[in-house]
Amino acid sequence: MVEQRPWLTAFSHIMLVLGIAAVALPVWVALVATTHPNYVFVSGRVPLWFGDLGFTVFADVLCQTASRESDVSVASMMLNSTIMAFGITLGKLSISILSAYAVVFFRFPGRMLAFWLVFMTLMLPVEVRIMPTFQVIASLDMLNSFSGLTIPLIASATATFLFRQFFMTVPPELLEAARIDGAGPIKFFFDILLPLSRTNIAALFVITFIYGWNQYLWPLLITTDSNYYTIVMGIKHMLSVPDGEVAWNRIMATTVLAMLPPVVVVVGMQKFFVKGLVETEK
Repeated sequence: MVEQRPWLTAFSHIMLVLGIAAVALPVWVALVATTHPNYVFVSGRVPLWFGDLGFTVFADVLCQTASRESDVSVASMMLNSTIMAFGITLGKLSISILSAYAVVFFRFPGRMLAFWLVFMTLMLPVEVRIMPTFQVIASLDMLNSFSGLTIPLIASATATFLFRQFFMTVPPELLEAARIDGAGPIKFFFDILLPLSRTNIAALFVITFIYGWNQYLWPLLITTDSNYYTIVMGIKHMLSVPDGEVAWNRIMATTVLAMLPPVVVVVGMQKFFVKGLVETEK
């Protein structure tokens, strides 16, 4: 039975509205800033309503070069970010689900030792691993390449652990029934485990896509060719203006464009994302 407390309901709604305002206000300011000329921001005043430029700045930043230091457009950098995000996402999901499948359904010496060694990498922060990883990528001549942007980031101990925990809940009778029907390991994996794991895959897809899209430190470290700049790096270079006025309206427009793909992924896969986090389908 749910108690009816009007004051608690009102308080919950007020907190919800305040939370929405705190999240939406920076996005609103960024969107409004794209419609104002740059001299408006020189005075330190932040406009809260649309200006006279309209949304013409978006067309400019998509087609023209992002900054003086870069000869690529925002559209090209968004394409680079998309390739990087999808590469990291598909790589993480493929390696993690196969690793978890091997650990749970195969018996071989050292399998748990291998799993816990992978899991222990969670204790190492990125800053500790990034320089040895850079040395390996440089030695393999993978700097300024999409393979260098994606391959070092596709291994995921977290995703492997989550898939392992899910596979351990699969009833052993299901595996025995598949064997009786003549299904081998590959057929069992593709015909039974993958359909059962679709909500978990969807949830991890959303998380890893946002992780790959928001990468900044690694692309900044291994990329010196502007043709491989990501959108997050592009925003940083647009802010680096040694002499002259910072094009705040272009920067805000680029920021809004950079937010769109993660929002589309989250909204489009929201149903499966929630199911993958709170449900276990069998």
